[in-house]
This record gives sequence, structure tokens and C-alpha cells, in this order.
Amino acid sequence: MKNYANEHKNLDPEEVKKFNDIAEKWWDLEGEFKPLHQINPLRLNFIKERTSLKGKRVLDIGCGGGILTEALSKAGAEVIGIDASPQTIGVAKSHAYTVNSKATYLESTVEDFLANNQNDLFDVITCLEMLEHVPAPDKIIESCCALLKDKGDIFLSTINRNPRSYLFAVIGAEYILNLLPKGTHEYSKFIKPSELAGWIRNSGLNLKETIGLSYNPITDHYWLGKDIQVNYMVHVTKE
Repeated sequence: MKNYANEHKNLDPEEVKKFNDIAEKWWDLEGEFKPLHQINPLRLNFIKERTSLKGKRVLDIGCGGGILTEALSKAGAEVIGIDASPQTIGVAKSHAYTVNSKATYLESTVEDFLANNQNDLFDVITCLEMLEHVPAPDKIIESCCALLKDKGDIFLSTINRNPRSYLFAVIGAEYILNLLPKGTHEYSKFIKPSELAGWIRNSGLNLKETIGLSYNPITDHYWLGKDIQVNYMVHVTKE
């Protein structure tokens, strides 16, 4: 059996510090994480339309303050959220207590979680807006595969890497529209759909669907569609 405990820690200390510093703002609906609150219904519906959540065991990797985690729990899933930021996990636990959410939270990387739970498999795994913040996103996909039951579902989201995504996700979102704190993203860490598809395939998983997430700054409206040039989500299965 593979010794996951000896795997290199797949995290960037600067990324962890960045999210530690703004952890208290996760549940401010008009703050730095407003876009995540706005797109959360779209993310949740995308998942619910492709798999049943009621009574399912779900692992939310890179859960942050628990925006998606709580929604998954409310939809009837038994959810564990993990994140490498201790301050962020503290906020998630506190908010769950406040709203009486049944979601469970652990401060952990997915590699450490896997090392301690090699026989603890999940029906559904989510990892949204997280892959572009780690040094080796392909290793995250491998860990997801190892933690997923046969016939299970994985949902991933990230940002494409091209001139348009730099203009919209970095210059536009962080410096012009102030939708996100400056420095939230590093363009070099953005992931082309072809790269993500390769990692999925190499992990023995099946890519079922890719869909784009678009934004109109004039109407402040988000929607899912065919345009995957900036933000996109994928549905992956394990046969």
C-alpha cells in the first residue's frame, strides 16, 4: 500500500498565509468572498443535477470558510470539509455552530487526510476554486481518486490559462472591479482544460463534462454555459 504520509506537502505557505489573513471575512456577504457566495447556488445545482447528495458521504477539499460545505450538508449529504488554513477552518467551525450545520471540518491537506484515512472512501468529492492555489494540482487529482468509491463523482473547478483569463480573472477581477483582493491569483498557476483532462485521465478517472462560468460586470450576474475561456467546472467519475 502506498505510504501517503511520506508524500511532499502539497501546499504553498504564502497561499496559506494569504487566506489566514482574510479568514474572518468568509461570511461577509459583501466582502472579499462575495463572488463565492454569488456563484454558490450555481455550483450546488451543477452538482445536484449530476448526482444524488442525500445520505451520501462527501469530502470538500479546500473548503475555505464552508460556503459550499454547508450547502452540501443542507442538501442532505454527510460532509467533511478540509482546508490547510487553520484560521479559515476555525471560521468554518464557528459558523457551522452558529447556524447549527452538521458539516464537519478538519485542518488538513488532502495528502495528510488520505494518509490517515486510506480506507475511508467517499461517494462524492468536491474541490472548487482550489487547484490553482497549490504547487502540484495533479497530485490533488490522484488523492481524489484514492479517496473516491467506485462509481463515485468528483467535481472540480479552476481557471483557464490564456490572455483572456489573465485580463478577466486578474486585471479585471482584482485591479479594476475589485471583486477579489489583489494577489488572490497567480496567472502561472492557472490550468488549461487540456492539462486538467490529462491529469484526470492519468489518475484512471473519466472526464464526463466541462462547463464554463461566466460573469457580466454590468448586471453583476453569473451563469454556467459553453464558454470555458476563463472559469470552468468539470464532472469526473470513477468507473
